[in-house]
Amino acid sequence: MQALHFDIAHMIDALVLMMGFGLLYQRRLRSVLRTFAFQATALAAAAAWQAYIQEAPHLYATAAIALFFKAIAVPMALNWLVQRLGIHRAVETALGVGPSMMIGVVLVALSILLVLPVTENATALTRESLALAMSVVLLGLLMMITRRNAVTQVVGFMALENGLILAAVGAKGMPLVVEISIAFSVLVAMILFGIFFFRIRERFDSLDLHYLEFYRGERQ
Repeated sequence: MQALHFDIAHMIDALVLMMGFGLLYQRRLRSVLRTFAFQATALAAAAAWQAYIQEAPHLYATAAIALFFKAIAVPMALNWLVQRLGIHRAVETALGVGPSMMIGVVLVALSILLVLPVTENATALTRESLALAMSVVLLGLLMMITRRNAVTQVVGFMALENGLILAAVGAKGMPLVVEISIAFSVLVAMILFGIFFFRIRERFDSLDLHYLEFYRGERQ
């Protein structure tokens, strides 16, 4: 029964990771936001399952927070911003989808090589969950680096945060205050990002970040 619990936990964690690759693959903003909602739903499922196998009821609060804020509220808010600002719906990339996916695979392998040796004394479930969570973090960072649009960079930031939450729920003993602080930080971040989007749109009539680089003198 314990082996079955581990297998299900790893399957859900792997689904969160696959949605990270899905974010790199998508070329339309609507598809990016939909994929992020799927990733957040998988994250909520991972937190709920960890609550069950760890017998930690407070993790159900984490699952509820992830489901409400990450899977529902954030995608709806970003969809509203995209429609309100009339943002171009194609995803501008600094690096093609193929090379991005290849780099993503390398980052996953790097995460496994780095995390597993330094967690030798942890349980098998914790070690593998942390390796997958680190992979999700690095894929989110990669998305922030390789995507030109401000909305997709925000999604990359949120995906990176999903990896941090996945790591936290995989380790036993995370207090409830952590989940509450995460939900509050997401709410504050969305308010700040909304103001940021409106200001960029007002100043440059676009959310493509290369206009900021021209303005700062980084490009001629």
